[in-house]
Amino acid sequence: MDGFRTLIARLGAYPRLCALVLGAVAACGFQPLRLWPLALVAVALLIELVARAPRGRDAAAIGWLFGVGHFTVGNFWIATAFTYQANMPHWLGAVAVFLLSLYLAVYPLLGALGAWLLARWRGPQALVLAFAACWIVSEWLRSWIFTGFAWNPLGAVLLGGFDAQGLAILAPWLGTYGLSGLAVLLAALLRGFVQLLLAGGGGGEGGGRRIALIAGHLLLALGVTAAMVAPARYLPAPQGAIRFTLVQPDVRQEVLDDPRFYEANFVKTARLTLPSRYGQQRIVFWPESGLPDYLRDGYPQADYDQLTYAADPAKARERIARILGPRGLLLTGAVDLVIEDGAVVAARNSITAINDRGAIVAGYAKAHLVPYGEYLALRWLLEPLGATRLVPGALDFWPGPGPRSYDFGAWGKAGMQICYEIVFSGQVVDRGDRPDYIFNPSNDGWFGSWGPPQHLAQARLRAIEEGLPVLRATTTGISAVIDADGIVRQHVPRHRAGRLDGRIPPAHAPPPFALAGNVLPLGWAALLLIISLVAMRRRRG
Repeated sequence: MDGFRTLIARLGAYPRLCALVLGAVAACGFQPLRLWPLALVAVALLIELVARAPRGRDAAAIGWLFGVGHFTVGNFWIATAFTYQANMPHWLGAVAVFLLSLYLAVYPLLGALGAWLLARWRGPQALVLAFAACWIVSEWLRSWIFTGFAWNPLGAVLLGGFDAQGLAILAPWLGTYGLSGLAVLLAALLRGFVQLLLAGGGGGEGGGRRIALIAGHLLLALGVTAAMVAPARYLPAPQGAIRFTLVQPDVRQEVLDDPRFYEANFVKTARLTLPSRYGQQRIVFWPESGLPDYLRDGYPQADYDQLTYAADPAKARERIARILGPRGLLLTGAVDLVIEDGAVVAARNSITAINDRGAIVAGYAKAHLVPYGEYLALRWLLEPLGATRLVPGALDFWPGPGPRSYDFGAWGKAGMQICYEIVFSGQVVDRGDRPDYIFNPSNDGWFGSWGPPQHLAQARLRAIEEGLPVLRATTTGISAVIDADGIVRQHVPRHRAGRLDGRIPPAHAPPPFALAGNVLPLGWAALLLIISLVAMRRRRG
């Protein structure tokens, strides 16, 4: 007990330094470490620091420093992308991550300050529910302000391993941001348990109540742990009707954009694609950035001469059709050009659908672009200073119109989300035209060893909350088939070439989140606030 008391006392003595360290510790709850108990402990201690803050500016500083540590560690994989960019020094990656964290930390600041103000107004008992509610709202704000950066919501630490849902089983009713609020509540219960252990007194009615509360906390902790580690493999793999082939060519970032390797990369992908049975109906999935050819007609010939097979898009499509074989349909990541007055003015990061006759039957353009990755914000200011975007080329990418579903008949109705788009809870599906599955091509070769498993985890959360299977085809991994319960049924590990064959898992009936979107977690936040305010008013009365 003395050790606990000493720890709490030291937290009070150095609150800002402790907040910075706790934020870094909390980031270890995400993939690939998945030390979720550490994340809950860190948030529990954050709540304690905010509760002890004497002034609002102290609570704000604690929240902000927690965020700086949290986002610097959790997003440090971004720095790896700079090692593949010859136009900027590699050390700039670490600086960019830190500067990004200074901004992202504003959102934990808002959560901490909002909870502190409500507790100041309604009493300290209001802090816990207010903290959970404010955290939900702050993550929702982070998902769309300045185009949004929704990577690693706190609720992701409650997702189980590949074969387990963990407490993310509640995502269809809470949404991902509501799941983050649940993580805060669990951390608050942990804080309450420590407070019970530190409380004095022993015998009598009060001592018996205290023992009962401790026992209740322990039982809840055991239940949470069991839910987090229990595998779901006992559930039979769902069988759909649509046959698929999903390809991971393991084309490394070092050679992906090197014209000397374009043809070899294509041949590698093609060999993994050839049908196992000639004429079998199937849909084929290729990754983002995996195709060097321009597939559409009408571009200036100089652009074809620079990049494509035989400098002829029709021939490029014809050889893809031969690889597919009869009754095949390909969905592949591609780059399209935007032509105005005969000149190329921009590009689009796209998915192109090609049938077994070499005809383009559909196209989707990525809507949620990565700032400084696919376009250079404030180009007029930053370009003279030597800054450039991470994706090679001088043209900025332009966004598409947003989530769309494409009905391919016997191959099902596909929703499409390219790479980074899949991390935005509530923004991945056309709610007026629900698809049968989501195709998520990606190039995670930029993102080191931490980025790809974090990306996959967020794709799994989309599957659970939308009740839809997600198929991820990546250049270097992790490619996966995720069923509508968020269970990874098949995958190809990082840095391994391979293909997955099978049938696309079926979708569930639309769960509450699929119908309401982020109105649902915001509603939970409002309910938590109302309960806090009403309950505290009665208690004070």
